[in-house]
Amino acid sequence: MSVPPFPCIETARCVLTLLRPENAQLLTAYKEKNQAHLAPWEPARDPQHANLAQTCEHAAQRSWQAFLEGSALQFIALDRTSQRMVAGCNFTNIVLGPLQACFLGYSVDQDFQGRGMMREVAQAGIRHMFDSVGLHRIMANHMPGNVRSEKMLRALGFEREGYARSYLKIADRWEDMVLNALVNVGT
Repeated sequence: MSVPPFPCIETARCVLTLLRPENAQLLTAYKEKNQAHLAPWEPARDPQHANLAQTCEHAAQRSWQAFLEGSALQFIALDRTSQRMVAGCNFTNIVLGPLQACFLGYSVDQDFQGRGMMREVAQAGIRHMFDSVGLHRIMANHMPGNVRSEKMLRALGFEREGYARSYLKIADRWEDMVLNALVNVGT
């Protein structure tokens, strides 16, 4: 199987590259540093995967395989100065054909929260998904109390499309989600 060229996207402060096995240690360092910061917004870690480094290595392998299959692009954003991971921007469950859509998930390092970093990274990733991948629709959900996510999604042009009760299990609790989407009006 030939490996398609993987995207490398530059922004003002970051370089977005795909999460893959050879850079799994960047994800491990990011998760270690931001564990408490991200815990309220992420699924609880499986006790069988208590070793964070191994969990991140498996995630990187799955990310690379999903890229090869065309079902996901999971970007890590590296700070231009330090080369450390400062955000993640994942486009998953890519469906082509008549739907041409995917889901957006994201997180930002606690030190960069409120500084426009996540918006910068997401904007670059969205542009790639619309212009290079050719998607028509990107969906993103947020918990009703996550005001930062709501504001960022609105700033990116996402529109609220609905509300789903007991939609995702986050931090060991079933949480409601606000459903949002951004449509590529150029397609």
